[in-house]
Amino acid sequence: MRLLFVEDSKRLQDSVGRGLRKAGYALDVTGDGNEGLWFAESNSYDTIILDLMLPGLDGLTVLRRLHEQENNAPVLILTAKDTVEDRVRGLGLGADDYLIKPFAFEELLARIQALCRRRYARKNALVVIGDLEIDTVARTVKQAGRNVDLTPREFMLLEYLAARRGEVISRSEIEAHIYSDSVDLISNVVDSAICSLRRKICPGNARPLIHTRRGMGYILEIDPR
Repeated sequence: MRLLFVEDSKRLQDSVGRGLRKAGYALDVTGDGNEGLWFAESNSYDTIILDLMLPGLDGLTVLRRLHEQENNAPVLILTAKDTVEDRVRGLGLGADDYLIKPFAFEELLARIQALCRRRYARKNALVVIGDLEIDTVARTVKQAGRNVDLTPREFMLLEYLAARRGEVISRSEIEAHIYSDSVDLISNVVDSAICSLRRKICPGNARPLIHTRRGMGYILEIDPR
């Protein structure tokens, strides 16, 4: 899942950014409102984390512009402003959630997970596909009752495929949502990641769940055969 973090505090950029990347999220970070708006207009994000007090454009102006453009990325406002009036204004302009500084990183992570589920119209944190169980809160995977050990990036890839279950997803879409660093984007990075994920969730003679559609991309679904 790909996030945009617009926050002018270098300390928060570093600490929150480090935690989100460790959790497996692809992340773009900026401390400027104008640049944050440009990022949001130029990319597809699963959640935008937006501070209110920003140089350039303030957070509410960024939020209003996104709302006017009908940008459908969920927005979590992250701010030190804690009055009811501030919260009402932000929510009225299209924010999906509001978190007051200081905050616990675990709460921020839980709110982001909830917004990502909402982005793909998923109410339940547990995704079940055949004998595969994906717990998007505990971030665990089981296949036929056995625990499957995935890296954070592999988990994000599986979660994204599951969020769009039944849809063919192109390599470029996977790159955009799962990888943010240009160093990651070697020519076969998606193919290699899919291959590794297949080996882990469908070992041996297990029924395959991730299928290749040549010239189109990949799809997660139960093979009807």
